Amino acid sequence: MSGKKILMITGDFTEDYETMVPFQALMAVGHTVDAVCPDKKAGDTVATAIHDFEGDQTYTEKPGHRFALTADFDSVDPASYDALVVPGGRAPEYLRLNDQVLKMVKHFFDTEKPVAAICHGAQILAAAGVLKGRKCSAYPACQPEVELAGGSFATIEVDQAVTDANLVTAPAWPAHPAWLAQFFKLLDR
Repeated sequence: MSGKKILMITGDFTEDYETMVPFQALMAVGHTVDAVCPDKKAGDTVATAIHDFEGDQTYTEKPGHRFALTADFDSVDPASYDALVVPGGRAPEYLRLNDQVLKMVKHFFDTEKPVAAICHGAQILAAAGVLKGRKCSAYPACQPEVELAGGSFATIEVDQAVTDANLVTAPAWPAHPAWLAQFFKLLDR
């Protein structure tokens, strides 16, 4: 697998595992990952939250780590990247309101570059208008947004992932092995 340049769009209260694990795994196999957040620069940090599945009706949330960003959001040119990663957590709730984030996401779909989104990351995809006619998994609470955006919600086990053309999605961090394996295949094309 040749090294690719990958953009990760994240923000405060991103899900800890869904940010840290792909960031480190992608670098471990030779890719460069630029993690960015609106209104922040390289070296700034975002707060993360750990979401866990402990038998309650929804996930629980605990404080995570500080995740250091590696590039300046304002200087990012999506055309210079080979792929995009969109972690979940609570960050997508507000990131989907940022027009520049939505333009960046649209670029990766317009150019058919690989995109990996997990959990609530589908909220950004829905807001960007890129799900029409696509199969997309996400945290189950995001099903209405996927469907309202014209996507087909993929109801799969929490440890599985689904690929539709250039898009690989999964319900939550227990799917990392399947989600990352499918993303690696897209990156190797």
